[in-house]
Amino acid sequence: MDTTQTTSMKRGFRAFTARHLDQLTARAGLPPDERLAVRAVAEVLPFRTNNYVVDELIDWSSAPDDPIYRLMFPQKDMLPEEDVAHIAGLLRRAAPQHEVQQAAHRVRMRLNPHPAGQVQLNSPVMDGHVLEGMQHKYRETVLFFPRQGQTCHAYCTYCFRWPQFVGEPGLRIAADGGVQALVDYLLAHPEVTNVLITGGDAMIMSASVLRQYVEPLLALGQIESVRVGTKALAFWPRKFVTDPDAADLLALFEQVVRSGKNLALMAHFSHPRELETPIVEQAIARIRSTGAVVRTQAPLIRSINDSPEVWESMWRRQVRLGMVPYYMFVERDTGPADYFAVPLVRAHEIFRGAYAAVSGLARTVRGPSMSTTAGKVCVDGVAELAGRKVFALHLIQARDPDLVGKPFYAEYDPAAVWLSDLKPAFGDRFPFEESPAREVSVGR
Repeated sequence: MDTTQTTSMKRGFRAFTARHLDQLTARAGLPPDERLAVRAVAEVLPFRTNNYVVDELIDWSSAPDDPIYRLMFPQKDMLPEEDVAHIAGLLRRAAPQHEVQQAAHRVRMRLNPHPAGQVQLNSPVMDGHVLEGMQHKYRETVLFFPRQGQTCHAYCTYCFRWPQFVGEPGLRIAADGGVQALVDYLLAHPEVTNVLITGGDAMIMSASVLRQYVEPLLALGQIESVRVGTKALAFWPRKFVTDPDAADLLALFEQVVRSGKNLALMAHFSHPRELETPIVEQAIARIRSTGAVVRTQAPLIRSINDSPEVWESMWRRQVRLGMVPYYMFVERDTGPADYFAVPLVRAHEIFRGAYAAVSGLARTVRGPSMSTTAGKVCVDGVAELAGRKVFALHLIQARDPDLVGKPFYAEYDPAAVWLSDLKPAFGDRFPFEESPAREVSVGR
């Protein structure tokens, strides 16, 4: 490794936030009026990146069209033109911050921050009290949101959990207490065998803080797997290599594996370039040396990874590096979803094109999958049944376990981007609906 790479690997973390936007978007060649529009969007949606992304992942000679740039930086057409113009006007005349915040709040509330009330629907109840910072949607799996993990090393522009990062307390999902409430709930629900520690990004926590949440789970015989959701491998791989507590973090991973539990890092990689730096290869190797498994997932995002070639390249490289391709998701109906959405027909074409081009080792991946209120709905393709063109679908995971794996069909609609855009092809409701489809709103 040359001296430049060695120096880069040792460089400490530096965050760039909205106050750096004007400087960074100028570097991308945006004129002043467009830079102001980007700042207006950043008043509504969160912006945060870091020196690793800026220095080693973004190709500034291709910005603002570079896919990693688009993955990181707000675009002026992510929000309705009139909303952007209004907030930009406030910024231009240096309006009081409370006016800007009020305008931003009004826009956020129209962006479907928690689709179909999934936070309330999935929040477990114990002894008559809602357990904040937990979700129990599927029988075997509980999601846990530690208070200290409610940020990320950098924010993806498409992130469906953007409400975690915008300073709206009523929109955040976080466990304000310690791990004991989680342990008590698990003991009361022996059917739960998997815990997913997520956020934000669980890897934003120090090793010592993460240990406080993980170690109590190791004493529970019912727990088979501990999962950790993270984008750190893509956006801050130094977490596992050169950060001060990297060795302690890897020792914790080894402890989980020695305890007889499966440890799975649920790593988000959105583009092949995130897998190309020497330090990410080193980070992956160090994690795998502990016995942990790295499973990869990402949504399909228009203008960033919406081609079979991108996914084929990503899955091939992931397998070469010893990771397990896991999910291709469909972008959820929240935030700037319309900006990023890909029609389901095209989503399946992209998935199938990439899937057909890789070996069986990469065909562990499932998708394109929609994380809906009912469960994870997979688009299996377009078929002709009884003389009708239909979507073939099935539930990979479901709130009702009896529905897992059972096929069902929807009327063909080339413009559909989500389950709520579809109508049952046979009958008046989908299998998971308790009343006719026309009366039920199925959220993303």
